[in-house]
Amino acid sequence: MNDSQLTRRQMLHSSFVAAGVTALSATFNNASAGQPKVKLQQGDVILFQGDSITDARRDRKSEGQANNSRGLGYGYPLFIAGNLLEEHPNLELNIYNRGISGNKVPDLQKRWQKDCLDLKPAVLSILIGVNDMWHKMNGRYNGTIKDYQTGFTALLQETKSALPDTRIVICEPFALRCGAIKETWFPEFDQRREVAKEVAQAADAMWVPFQTMFDEAIAAGTKPEYWAADGVHPTLAGHTLMAQTWRKIVI
Repeated sequence: MNDSQLTRRQMLHSSFVAAGVTALSATFNNASAGQPKVKLQQGDVILFQGDSITDARRDRKSEGQANNSRGLGYGYPLFIAGNLLEEHPNLELNIYNRGISGNKVPDLQKRWQKDCLDLKPAVLSILIGVNDMWHKMNGRYNGTIKDYQTGFTALLQETKSALPDTRIVICEPFALRCGAIKETWFPEFDQRREVAKEVAQAADAMWVPFQTMFDEAIAAGTKPEYWAADGVHPTLAGHTLMAQTWRKIVI
């Protein structure tokens, strides 16, 4: 199709998408300000932690094997791992996924020694928070925003004490307005996102703005369902965008 065949609507849409891409680039730059990207070393362990978004149907039987595609699941950790292993074949990286579906901050605390500290990651990426809200909305949990903040802070303090050289990456919890996400989630979920950012800053952790990323992608002309059909669990496109964003900021 040549330029003369473009409709006014298509031209406006193209401009909107381009503006969104520019906005996303600015977001990445702001998010990484003051935080140098990770420089990988020989034999580094990279660990992904979180709930079902990170879990992505990984094979528990393979979780002990670094770089195992089944053990890494079908989401953003797999995509990130594949990129890093392809780019750094001589570093002998060891990449693991220990996300567990349904987990909240208290669940991470219960298994932190075995599933994090014992692995001694050089890079630790954590995405947690949506279940702390979702289970509360379903009447299965009564944790408050303060509980989320206190528990998350304690988790990071324990990690920094045990592993002072580990680079910690905190990913912004996100919820898109579609599927299972109702207006009753707000403004509390937004307040919880702010708490996650405050906890990350207090721990001098890197911050990956997933909610901001999705909001700007939607503003650029796509429906929220395109990125996460139920508002929480990413589609293939959603996981891919998450992986790209994580890479631009972290490594």
